[in-house]
Amino acid sequence: MFYACVRAVVSLALRLFYRVKVNAPAEEPSGPVLFVGNHPNGLIDPALVFILTRRKVTFLAKAPLFKLPVIGWLLKGLDALPVYRKQDDPAQMGRNEGTLDAAKGALVQGRAITIFPEGKSHSEPGLAELKTGAARIALNAAREGAPVRIVPVGLTYAEKNVFRSEVLIDQGAPIDVTAFLPKDAEAATEQESVRALTERVAEGLRAVTLNLEQWEDLPVVQVAEQLYAFRQGGPLDAERLRLWARGVRLFRTQEPERYERLRLHLSSFRKRMALVQVTRPEELSVQYRAGNVAPFVVKTLLTLVFGLPLFVAGLVLFGLPYPVPRMAAKSAELDVQATVKFLTALVVSLVWWGLLTGAAALWG
Repeated sequence: MFYACVRAVVSLALRLFYRVKVNAPAEEPSGPVLFVGNHPNGLIDPALVFILTRRKVTFLAKAPLFKLPVIGWLLKGLDALPVYRKQDDPAQMGRNEGTLDAAKGALVQGRAITIFPEGKSHSEPGLAELKTGAARIALNAAREGAPVRIVPVGLTYAEKNVFRSEVLIDQGAPIDVTAFLPKDAEAATEQESVRALTERVAEGLRAVTLNLEQWEDLPVVQVAEQLYAFRQGGPLDAERLRLWARGVRLFRTQEPERYERLRLHLSSFRKRMALVQVTRPEELSVQYRAGNVAPFVVKTLLTLVFGLPLFVAGLVLFGLPYPVPRMAAKSAELDVQATVKFLTALVVSLVWWGLLTGAAALWG
């Protein structure tokens, strides 16, 4: 019950904070599943798993989070498992054996687990080197006879710290863990299996993430895909977006000066589209005729006349707490700014709505 309530509230709040798009098969993976994802955006990344799957998921989170007042209470309520990292407290590293056993047991029972094998949240545009924990957990469960599958989950943010920006949740092809079980019990063979599975997981994640060399390349990739989709007359395509990203890497490496000129040109084009409030290139081809403009003008004037009072009322009632999340995240690191904004907005909204409700009750 607690998990269902948290999932419903967090999923709704995330869809209000971001414009979420999901690229996943209609049928969810069943049985023992290990969801692995890239980790660019703090606590927002695991929270997005609530939107990806309706299954109850066991999260693995760094141990210091369990000591935080509200977040720690939520993690314990969700039956999350603590991960003890060397950079947090080297003396606690030995306690990871219990966490790994608990995670293995969850998979053997046919449950789903989420882990971020990069080991830390970061703001680099490409994947960090993966830790081997995810592969070890999966292989240990597979030895117990569990048909474990690892599902790569790519999280691509347009502007991860900006309210109402886009985020794409992209689910990759499942990886059959049993194919990586060692042929015998030799330690060297087992280590090779762990390395091989970890590299296969990295390949799966690279297939569902942009993996850019630098974030300045993101507008180039996005505008290029928008223009291509407009010319071809089809929708935007996540897989094609990743192909653009690979092309950008090659272009930058082989012809850096020409690429820089192209990047500046596309960035300028993107700014001009924003200036005239055009979100898609196809809107530039719209031809305005008197028969279409007149109804638009009338509709806009009516909206202005009747909607302006409502807008002013909303601004008075809800404008005051609006800047609070941005102020709270001002000094935070980029990879946790969205987390701070999201949690602050959630708390401030509940408090403000409570105050408004109380004031309305007293007024009535």
